Amino acid sequence: MPPSRSGRQEAQHDGNAVYEVDATARGDAAIRAASAELIALSHAIHDEPELAFEETRSVAKTIAPLAERGFEIELGVAELPTAFRARYGSGALTVGICAEYDALPEIGHACGHNVIAASAVGAALGLAEVADELDLTVLVFGTPAEESGGGKVLMLERGVFDDVAMAMMVHPGPLDIVGARSLALADVSVVFHGREAHASAAPEQGRNAGDAVTVAQVALGLLRQHLLPGQQLHGIVGDGGVAPNIVPGRAELLYYLRAVDSASLDDLMRRASACFEAGALATGCTHEIRTLAPTYTELTPDPDLLLVYREQLTGLGRVPLAPEFEAQRPLGSTDMGNVTNVIPGIHPVIGIDAGGAVTHQPGFAAASVNASADRAVLDGALALTRTAITVARDDIHRDRLLQRLVQRQEDIR
Repeated sequence: MPPSRSGRQEAQHDGNAVYEVDATARGDAAIRAASAELIALSHAIHDEPELAFEETRSVAKTIAPLAERGFEIELGVAELPTAFRARYGSGALTVGICAEYDALPEIGHACGHNVIAASAVGAALGLAEVADELDLTVLVFGTPAEESGGGKVLMLERGVFDDVAMAMMVHPGPLDIVGARSLALADVSVVFHGREAHASAAPEQGRNAGDAVTVAQVALGLLRQHLLPGQQLHGIVGDGGVAPNIVPGRAELLYYLRAVDSASLDDLMRRASACFEAGALATGCTHEIRTLAPTYTELTPDPDLLLVYREQLTGLGRVPLAPEFEAQRPLGSTDMGNVTNVIPGIHPVIGIDAGGAVTHQPGFAAASVNASADRAVLDGALALTRTAITVARDDIHRDRLLQRLVQRQEDIR
């Protein structure tokens, strides 16, 4: 019998017998059958952390179970060597699942991207099991450089997501948060140019770029008391000179600017730029500001998909943060924000027991392969799979997503 989008079961014929097989149960079974392989994948990525745009081993590990299941693998998409796209099925509703696998300098997978990659693969395996019956195309996107570099932004701009009707991923954290929020982000370098001189014999001949950095940071510190809610500034001195007896002729600040949305980020950039300029003016230096990565926009998760995901997550026995408290806990910034500003999508947080550690701490890196992280891999995959199955079988959800896709593709043309 033909697959039913709104029905709760599909019939499968075997001789004279008819077996009623629920799509959700079949998706769950595929994930549970692969549970040992998924956990091993998470641990393997964790064991060999790789930085932005260098994740060659992690890519190979991530695509292996997909290729074995029959996914068509396209490597190096969007002209990014460590980006990939894996495809299964040819249905009308295209579900995109994002995998991340880059690590942080020195502290490795302290953001748990190994869990993200493994749960994405698990969700893909679960959906592949029911893709034909539910008229799905399943896409897994390997998205490099989330921590710094904006792989998803580059892939989005270069058309890799153009045929996606809904996009999903889960990210580990200390709590289960369904409607996770993030901040818009600008990643900037500010280089000050002065003039070298002997710091003792002829200091009057110098123009101290290091002092320009100091003045700029003092100005930024004073600005903080007047920032709007949600605006943030934090950075480091990337270059402060070469020797104490040489007046620095070059110095550099590396800063992240964050805000609740893109408009607020533009305001913050304008005010911060005045502080950078003040450092240059006060010391007789020149300066230049450049962005080091694509600007991240804030997460705008799809409300209807969030409701479905929350139901699936609670069905797994998890107790997520209440919706009224979600906006009070922004999660830093992510390039998935850019995706959700274009495509209906979700980026929930799946909770792990990190012993009080938070993301970007060594303790969280250690926790990303503990028993609770292994459970998060499986629960994340199950929740995403069940969400997509529920949406695919509901004509209202399905038609809304397909209509959005048609409109977006018309806009692209």
